[in-house]
Amino acid sequence: MSGLGTDGGGTAHNAAYNTVSGDAVIVGPVLMAQHIEGLQLPAPPPDVPPSQGPMPSRVFVNRTKELADLRDAALSLAAGPGPGVVLVVGVGGVGKTQLVAQAVRRELHQLFPDGQLHVDLADHRRDGVVDLTAVLGEFLRALKVHKDYVPAGVAERTALFRSVAATLRLLVKVDDVQHAPEARALVPPRGLLVATGRRVLPSLLMDGAALIDVAPLDETAGTELVRRWHADADGGTAADVVRLCAGHPLALRAALEWLAARPQLTLHDVVRDLTAGRYGTDDDGVREAMAVAMGTGGETEEGGVGEAVDAVLDSVVAGVAGHTRHLYDLLGVLPGTTATADLLAAAGATRVDEGLGELLSCRLAVLVESSDRPRRYRLHDVVRAHARLRARALPEERRRAVLRRVVDFYADAAAHGDALVLGDRFRIQPPPVRPLSELAVRGTLFTGRADALEWLDAERVNFRAAIRVAADEGRHEQVWRLCESLWALYHSRKHLADCVESGRLGIEAAQHEARPDAEVRMRNQVARAAYELGDLDRAEAQLDAAVGLLGLAGDPRLSGVVQESRGLIALARGRSEESPGAAYERAEEARQHFEDALTANRAVPDPHGIVVQSYNVAQALVAGERWADAVDVLDAAAETARTTGDEPMLPRIDLVRAHAFAGLGSLDRAVAAAGAAADAAAGLRQFAKLDQALELLTALADRVEDRPLRAACEEKLSALRRTMGLRPPAAPTA
Repeated sequence: MSGLGTDGGGTAHNAAYNTVSGDAVIVGPVLMAQHIEGLQLPAPPPDVPPSQGPMPSRVFVNRTKELADLRDAALSLAAGPGPGVVLVVGVGGVGKTQLVAQAVRRELHQLFPDGQLHVDLADHRRDGVVDLTAVLGEFLRALKVHKDYVPAGVAERTALFRSVAATLRLLVKVDDVQHAPEARALVPPRGLLVATGRRVLPSLLMDGAALIDVAPLDETAGTELVRRWHADADGGTAADVVRLCAGHPLALRAALEWLAARPQLTLHDVVRDLTAGRYGTDDDGVREAMAVAMGTGGETEEGGVGEAVDAVLDSVVAGVAGHTRHLYDLLGVLPGTTATADLLAAAGATRVDEGLGELLSCRLAVLVESSDRPRRYRLHDVVRAHARLRARALPEERRRAVLRRVVDFYADAAAHGDALVLGDRFRIQPPPVRPLSELAVRGTLFTGRADALEWLDAERVNFRAAIRVAADEGRHEQVWRLCESLWALYHSRKHLADCVESGRLGIEAAQHEARPDAEVRMRNQVARAAYELGDLDRAEAQLDAAVGLLGLAGDPRLSGVVQESRGLIALARGRSEESPGAAYERAEEARQHFEDALTANRAVPDPHGIVVQSYNVAQALVAGERWADAVDVLDAAAETARTTGDEPMLPRIDLVRAHAFAGLGSLDRAVAAAGAAADAAAGLRQFAKLDQALELLTALADRVEDRPLRAACEEKLSALRRTMGLRPPAAPTA
């Protein structure tokens, strides 16, 4: 057995399994220790600190004081014993994020050698509340914590973030902070948090945060900036442009970029058009909404920042090509915060690449790039507010047609992604009519499981918005279809709050459609998310409602998934029971639910479902200390799994088998079963299961007083956790 599993192949498990069944010979302790030492772990990720956030612009002037204040605050806080916070405040688009980017490039990066994390909270805000669970998940993955080790709840993720970052000097950059608790939750233990927002947060200042106020440029500073972009501008004309743009850097840049693309015009033409209000609007509601979007408190007075930027953006949009203007208007209609070329084409845009190029050159759009995510585009939040206000003037039927195409695109893309991520699982909806190749402008949206999951995750915010739009538009079938497909994302990446929110809309949509089968599916998904979040009462309430619909749902597998969820909740409640008698009653309750689920899967029949529910029955039997019965059930489940090629279930089966053998007092067989689980998990790259197997083997090695095996397991477990992005754990105990 010493050679098994060391090459990551898939043939190792059968031989390891033979050591714990029938009349096979159990391997000796020395051989088992050597085998654990030989298990191959994945290569650790590159030792490169994260460097997230917008790139600094090559043209940046006239923020000397603000840069000095930010540098001095960072130096002072970095010299202290604990973490520090800097709050950078200013109206929308005034250049807060760029100020931070410049400060990082020039000096701050030297103070924080262990990396820079960045998040724009606008991408994670839902009904005014930030999904900190998702933000912390992104931070943990950026710090090289493997996805299998990222916990579900916000408290657990917060604790892990603080543990992983405890010895790191990190710079965390957070945009669009609106409330102090949003910032406090993301402060690194030994580093600095730089938060940008549109208003002062007094409670952060009371905590000791340093305040940097970023005001619009005055005439002198603005004129210098204009001349950097337009060298032959005379002082008077440049000053007029600054005045008309209210010293707002975003407006100045948009106007000058627009002019740079039109060499036949001069700066005087920009001044003339803005002075005349040629492209402006007389809609005070529009101006007020723009001002609120910029954080100016709704100021709409003549010469105000909001009105100036509104006029500049109107002027720039009026001067672009017709297809680019159409693209801009589409961006104003789209839900979510980013868009890909594929989505824009699906929404009805033509000459997409040309239009995006022109929007980028005019600084109306920015490119969002990532090494592991598709290229996407977004409008600055001030520009997005302008685009959405323009979209209000579009004919209602045109706007609704765009939204229908967007929802259909996401529904089909999510279904294809679900199929790649979770394979041939039970689904209510039929396969999408459009093949995956038809959804992309060129090539395909994604290929393979990992690629599909990254695409789904990158579009998570847009999916959430699309589901809401579909619900508002009465597209009920598309709502529950999207919710069902996105279980692949929500479960894999533990976006459980999204699952609960979208699931509620899915339940309502299924009720509108009179689809009890879809309603059962939606309620079960919400229940599973609540269960993983530890809210067992909410989970049970959803399942109770689902049980009442099973007689109308038809497919017996729906009964199976509901009974499985009820069994998992019963097991969870049993673990919290203080008296052994109550725990045994919960275990028996769970077993009955799992037996019902097993019967439902046998009625189809569904081989994978049979294996899963047999495994669950065995878990309940082990919880009830019915060790021998559990072994019998697991033997049958393992045979079915091998026969049907359900290899991913084998490590799970062997882990429960090891517990059952330990309960029977057959420690040699328990060690062999745990070794088989470790072997198979390593070959299948199931790192969380490998971790569990090594922990169990360590405890078993203590019980049999096998010091070489314990030492081998401890060393391998520490190496695994380092590779997974965790610090070496304390030595486990039996």
